[in-house]
Amino acid sequence: MHTETDSQKDITFNDFKTQVLHDYRIAVMSRECSFLGRREVLTGKAKFGIFGDGKEVPQLAMARAFRNGDFRSGYYRDQTFMMAIGGLTAKHFFAGLYAHTDIEKEPMSAGRQMGGHFLSHNLNEDGSWKNLTTQKNSSSDISPTAAQMPRLLGLAQASKIYRKLESTDSSNFSENGNEVAWGTIGNASTSEGLFFETINAAGVLQVPMIISVWDDMYGISVHARHQTTKENISEILKGFQRDDQPGLEIVRVKGWDYPALVEAYESAGKLAREEHVPVLIHVLELTQPQGHSTSGSHERYKNKERLQWEKSYDCNLKMKEWLLENGFATDEELAALEKEVKREVREAKKEAWSEFISPIKSKKKEAVALLDSLAGKSANKSFVNKLKNDLISIDEPAKKDIISLTRRALRYVLHEQLEEKDRLISWVDSYLAEEQPKYSSHLYSELPGKATAIPAIAPQYGDDPELVDGRIVIRDNFDKLFTRYSNALVFGEDSGNIGDVNQGLEGLQKKFGEIRVADTGIREATILGQGIGMALRGLRPIAEIQYLDYILYALQTMSDDLASLHYRTMGKQKAPVIVRTRGHRLEGIWHAGSQMGGLIHLLRGIYILTPRNMTKAAGFYNTLMEADEPALIIESLNGYRLKERLPENLGEFRTPIGKIDVVKEGKDITLLSYGSTFRIVEQVAKDLLEVGIDAELIDAQTLLPFDIHHETVDSVKKTNRLLIVDEDVPGGASAYLMQEVLEKQGGYQYLDSAPQTLSAQAHRPAYGTDGDYFSKPNAEDIFEKVYAIMHESNPKKYPKLR
Repeated sequence: MHTETDSQKDITFNDFKTQVLHDYRIAVMSRECSFLGRREVLTGKAKFGIFGDGKEVPQLAMARAFRNGDFRSGYYRDQTFMMAIGGLTAKHFFAGLYAHTDIEKEPMSAGRQMGGHFLSHNLNEDGSWKNLTTQKNSSSDISPTAAQMPRLLGLAQASKIYRKLESTDSSNFSENGNEVAWGTIGNASTSEGLFFETINAAGVLQVPMIISVWDDMYGISVHARHQTTKENISEILKGFQRDDQPGLEIVRVKGWDYPALVEAYESAGKLAREEHVPVLIHVLELTQPQGHSTSGSHERYKNKERLQWEKSYDCNLKMKEWLLENGFATDEELAALEKEVKREVREAKKEAWSEFISPIKSKKKEAVALLDSLAGKSANKSFVNKLKNDLISIDEPAKKDIISLTRRALRYVLHEQLEEKDRLISWVDSYLAEEQPKYSSHLYSELPGKATAIPAIAPQYGDDPELVDGRIVIRDNFDKLFTRYSNALVFGEDSGNIGDVNQGLEGLQKKFGEIRVADTGIREATILGQGIGMALRGLRPIAEIQYLDYILYALQTMSDDLASLHYRTMGKQKAPVIVRTRGHRLEGIWHAGSQMGGLIHLLRGIYILTPRNMTKAAGFYNTLMEADEPALIIESLNGYRLKERLPENLGEFRTPIGKIDVVKEGKDITLLSYGSTFRIVEQVAKDLLEVGIDAELIDAQTLLPFDIHHETVDSVKKTNRLLIVDEDVPGGASAYLMQEVLEKQGGYQYLDSAPQTLSAQAHRPAYGTDGDYFSKPNAEDIFEKVYAIMHESNPKKYPKLR
């Protein structure tokens, strides 16, 4: 393939004429949406707008090469592309701008994301997969710049896997791996590390991935000279250009040259589809007719010469000039087309606004009537009337205006017994019950097969079970899972050839092959991205991050993309990635990770599972493979060589998600912990018995979610004391667990002693055995903490220790 393209006509004139006029129509429609969208923001009907004006023509060319089964992983300027593939109408565009909460009216996110974030509906109502090979697919967009890149890698790699693994069922997902993953990114965002990490990984893996860089020379107000070496991303990526060694194909094309764009995209698509070669298309000389977004004006940072150039080289204008020069239409015909399209867009905007505001106005009418009735009977009539009149004065109210004013009215009738008050309370409760799920549902699966509904199955043991290293339990369980699930695969640093750093995958690459048990480079973000993309295409990936400490490299992708996916798509997409890692107590600052508090709060939407041993961990993998939700499993790093009984029902027993394990019953105090620290608590419980303290031991097992059956409070009812032991920093996971037990489960009312936590020091642990002892809770710390609690309650029975 050439690195430069020339304008050519590769099809008959009449066919081409029909296509290009259709494309021009979409370009005009998209541009008019952008213009009117900005106006809607400036008039207050919408909060914010960021549009694809100036990028229309290259997106039309990309859409021409996009086939059924292909996937897009793009960013918030791709509205023209989505319109061209039939995934977005003008009405949908405005519904997204208004944040309509009806998924049928606003199919991109039901108002959960700002306009410009696109997706396809890939799941049936029951959560099963649609046939993705018969539709054009778009993974759900996110706003963080370049964050769409890691998942793009996985979407492309799935094609390679489906092509090479005949044993994997590709029904609904692939036609011999012929699908291409198409990515888009702004030129300034190529400065992000995620972009370079993805480029490198794509070159190594040789996957069918095409990245379009929309280059308008700016990143908001900052010129390319401050963004990119040599002001040219394709220039500095020349080292990745394939020659006699695998690499990327790099194409440069002007963003206003329609026929050259069509040729570039068709050629790139053919190469990637047939040969699985990644391609970067650098689309140059693009413009931003309205600037970066509705937050400001580009006249503030572009000089007159640049602004004039942008007007002259506007891609829609250049396409129109080309149409006229080549006789595809007359000036009058194009003027008529433009007029018709603009009328259609205005009508679509009007309809979208009416569908959005009408139900709200109806609720406003109900609220005004209720407030009027209440004012008529209340002693505080004047105050209630003011709220009613405030609501009446809002011509086009938001839902919050209605619910806020009606709730405030109840404050003025606190001591009044009125039927009108009761009716208002009932209305408020009903309105909140109706509206809150539109903003809060689908963080996790709400279907019957969700992971928390998978029943537990206990490990089974023979009369004389074999005692083995914990790693053997994990290894042999994975063997059973890979045999049962042909679409299961694992990959990560050192995961393949040596069977991971702790030999939990020992020998499995030899048995299942290098595709299903694979090594990767040291690149955590794209390891996770591989998992997300593969899972979006029906595979069951286990993405291994070598140590919990290293998960920080992937945390942004986990938090912004994976954790929010089910929520931001309102259940229309899923990515059941299992992230496997190991952590907790070992040695030093970088290999003793227990940053659980941070993970708990940043990863809502992902299950966080903290097994105390390898049998429990294996059970979690078995449970998750029966469900279809993402999870992070943190194996205990110091547990691989500890002896455990080898279950007979490997691959079948299941550790339940969201359920605690009462490991030892007791009557004096409840000790709640998890992971490696729990084993220390078990040891201390035996020592406590020697001084007459009978502790009840609870293993949290899963932190997200924690104890969905509220069983911990039953223990607190019995012991009336609670100590949470955790190796995270103060205020981390222990504070979270405290809130769960005391507030959500109501445990505060059963306590005779102040609830307490025992956590690690505020710093990361120092190196070595002594570093662990003095940095994290040790056996003596736990013993003395429990003893002090009992001393406070009964100093005579438990005299002061020290």
